[in-house]
Amino acid sequence: MTEQMQAATIRAAAQSDGSWLSALADWVVSLMEIIGPPGAAVAVGLDNLFPPIPSEVVLPMAGLAASRGSFTLFEAIAWTTFGSVFGAYILYFLGRWLGAERLARIADRLPLVSGEDVEKSVAWFERHGSVAVFFGRMVPLFRSLISIPAGVAKMHWWKFGLLTTAGSLIWNSIFVLAGFLLGENWHIVEQYAEIFQMIVIVVVVVAIIWFVVVRVRAVIRDRRERDADASGASDDSGSS
Repeated sequence: MTEQMQAATIRAAAQSDGSWLSALADWVVSLMEIIGPPGAAVAVGLDNLFPPIPSEVVLPMAGLAASRGSFTLFEAIAWTTFGSVFGAYILYFLGRWLGAERLARIADRLPLVSGEDVEKSVAWFERHGSVAVFFGRMVPLFRSLISIPAGVAKMHWWKFGLLTTAGSLIWNSIFVLAGFLLGENWHIVEQYAEIFQMIVIVVVVVAIIWFVVVRVRAVIRDRRERDADASGASDDSGSS
């Protein structure tokens, strides 16, 4: 089968419906057509910088291309992992540039959060950062965002690289192999990945709601205590 026929077959598999995910898959195929496996690295790197681009779609397409002989399975895994690490390092150095002090100053200006929250988060990351970075690479949404607190906490760049590479290699291998083995049925991967992603989103939303409720209650309680103290001081001055 010629390269043109292989690309046409992969493109047909990507265009199974008119959804934006299929359009994204078609774009990934076009990249791989033009520049080969580095195209998958570019797409995965963008997934790190823009979390709405799901790696769960990009990676199986690289596996599908490998199954059609466009490049080897090893190349697919190696290049997608390189893209993951490269994109993660961009966010890591963004976190280093921001720094804890700058983030704390920003947090002090925002409602419901404070610089103390940033300090606590950095302290937590210094204790558990290695686990967070490794497993965070295998959790939708967090796989991109986890790089920023690693930079803020000033995790050693080589340690961050090793953990990110290990976590990304596991995650990428699973989805690239799924695309390689399933072929045109790669959409099966997408269905299960969407369920996992929805579970993560629900957990995040619940956590945010809980955080807001707790903080609002704390603000109301502090305001009532200040009003009570002010009222008590007023009564004392009046009686004297």
